[in-house]
Amino acid sequence: MRALLGWVLALGLVVASPALAANNGVADNTGSATSASVASTATDSAASASDDNSGSTPSATAGAAASSATATSSSTTPAAAEPQGQNGEPAAPLFFRIGAATFTPLGFLDLTNVFRSPVIGSGIGTNFASLPYRIPGNFPGAGLTEDRFSAQNSRLGFRIDSTVWGGKAIGYLETDFLGNAATSISATSNSVTLRMRVYFLDYTKGSWEVLAGQDWSMLTPNRKGIDPIPANIFFSQDMDTNYQLGLVWERTPQVRFIYHAGSMAAFGVSLENANQYLYGENGLSTSAVATPTALTGTNPFATAQLDNGANSSGTNIPNLFPDLIVKAAFDPMVGGRNFHFEVSGLLKEFKINTFMPSTATNSTNSGGTSINSTAVGGGVSANINLELFKNFHFIANSYWSDGGGQKIFAQAPDVVIHPQVNATSPFTVSPLHSGSGIVGAEWQATPKMMFFGYYSAIYVSKDAFPCLGATPNTAANDTCGYGATTASVTTAEASNRMMSEGTIGFIPVFWRNPTYGTVQLITQYSYLNRVPWILVPNTPREAHGSMAWVDLRYVIP
Repeated sequence: MRALLGWVLALGLVVASPALAANNGVADNTGSATSASVASTATDSAASASDDNSGSTPSATAGAAASSATATSSSTTPAAAEPQGQNGEPAAPLFFRIGAATFTPLGFLDLTNVFRSPVIGSGIGTNFASLPYRIPGNFPGAGLTEDRFSAQNSRLGFRIDSTVWGGKAIGYLETDFLGNAATSISATSNSVTLRMRVYFLDYTKGSWEVLAGQDWSMLTPNRKGIDPIPANIFFSQDMDTNYQLGLVWERTPQVRFIYHAGSMAAFGVSLENANQYLYGENGLSTSAVATPTALTGTNPFATAQLDNGANSSGTNIPNLFPDLIVKAAFDPMVGGRNFHFEVSGLLKEFKINTFMPSTATNSTNSGGTSINSTAVGGGVSANINLELFKNFHFIANSYWSDGGGQKIFAQAPDVVIHPQVNATSPFTVSPLHSGSGIVGAEWQATPKMMFFGYYSAIYVSKDAFPCLGATPNTAANDTCGYGATTASVTTAEASNRMMSEGTIGFIPVFWRNPTYGTVQLITQYSYLNRVPWILVPNTPREAHGSMAWVDLRYVIP
């Protein structure tokens, strides 16, 4: 009921918006209805300043999608001409210059309301795998709803454009207030924490482009080419700051090299920060993988060798090699409409160690044998973004991996650990299959109204086995791995077999002026479902939840 009332209020504001636009007398009727800022339909030279405003938010990326013919290139420098404001006075500058460099401020102010039933408790961004089953251990939360306001998604940043050694250089910084916060944050001051989202340097000369810094993974789907600017990356129009379930994404340190074969094809290679990921559920302390028991004379398996969510700091994981990602992207015109197609590949390497002491006391100070186990994992992705008719885009993303679960917003483990065959053999690391898909549409129905909808799913395969290598491999004995047999309801619900999410929303622009900025509303309703591998008798077969967001946004000019 609360979600329904929120949507009724949002619809009422939409109905009232024509009157608001008529009363202000200066609204720009050529503006886009996305959460893009002032120039998603401007020319390339002006769009590079404003699309970054829009592209720094999930609900803003349609500035590039709704009119991709006018989407900015990452190497475009803002034009120097100032637009005219009300009564002919100069509009507020979209940028300023220091020497030969152009500085473009980026940002917006968000006030977000989120409602969920039942309680998930993860702030305005959803931890999808935490949707509770209606079992005794999950009450009272499983029987309650949550509603909260937040300004955390507000954004600050800047972009610097310059010409260096005959090429185009871009420096890009984007921050928000969704950083780690004190547990008492909501008790008094609500003092949220500023954090870095992306911060990189991009240099293009001729057909070659190099990027170094932190940006969206090159494995994340693009809307156009292999552009690093957020406006040309697909992460949905969702107001949920964790985006759509099944989206392949992370923001990570990287070095990438791109070759542009004309305006319609690009090929890239990226080395990105690796992370051997053992647990699911986006790094929660609840284990989704049961590790095997050590045989006599062997130290227990050290789970801290992998990111297990419980006792890893993120910087103490002994990764073997950076993740290697390759991508080919094509942007032809099909039937006079924009068409984006891309294929990507992922290569990951895993390495764990088993130590067998030379004495029965298992003392690491008395010598012994150290044996390593390695494995190679990877994944493939194919994505399309097709303009079926004017301003209506059909979107389909697919991803399948053997050891790439961490790339799906860490909703699945990368690997499981198999037991020793005997007392002189090591534990072995084995990549786990997982995949995801998204299908949806985005429609810029009028210059000031966008509609969007998606359906997505994640699947994680089962790899269960006995905790001791000598034990017969039967269903009753398969108590280690992922999807392991258990009588514990809490343990069983951590091993998701499949999760799905359906989403609809609309984004009206109430008011836009090149001097004063943009006011708009972003709405989203989602229905979430998850199913475990192990069904404990007399417990629910699946979990369901409803979620709704209403966000009022002011975008700086």
